Amino acid sequence: MPHAVEIILTRPATPGELRHARCGVPVAVNADRTRLMAVHSGRSPGGALHALRRRLDALLPIDVLSTHYPDRRGRVLLNVALPHTADQALRQAAAATGQRPQDVLRRRVSEALARDDQDRAQLLAARLEGLLAHHTAEEVLTSAASLLHSRQHRRIPTVS
Repeated sequence: MPHAVEIILTRPATPGELRHARCGVPVAVNADRTRLMAVHSGRSPGGALHALRRRLDALLPIDVLSTHYPDRRGRVLLNVALPHTADQALRQAAAATGQRPQDVLRRRVSEALARDDQDRAQLLAARLEGLLAHHTAEEVLTSAASLLHSRQHRRIPTVS
């Protein structure tokens, strides 16, 4: 079964690396050559990620492979090749807690994402507080609505 896979690179791929990779797997490349998309077969999304890593790891500077579409539970699968020291630390943490390494990694990534969301919300609140110190709530709201409205109209393609 084919699965859409996003390939995130550690650095921009060279034209030669892309040419070699395309010999084995058709890929679409973004403008700065740091992200690629591929459709790869596998019995499961995880199997497709694993097979694609085996095919491309020696050809491209791959950082992370991920499924492009969430599964039925709304989760996106990641395939990460960790350095030996990080892998050992993860395995030790898993053994100490009686969990699987992938479960420890999933928990840590989820916690980091939640912290990032909280930090971003706090930063936004602080910036809004700064604006409200110099402007009325109505002025801030009107300005935000105007900005959002103008951005929305810039993204709508015109048909002639």
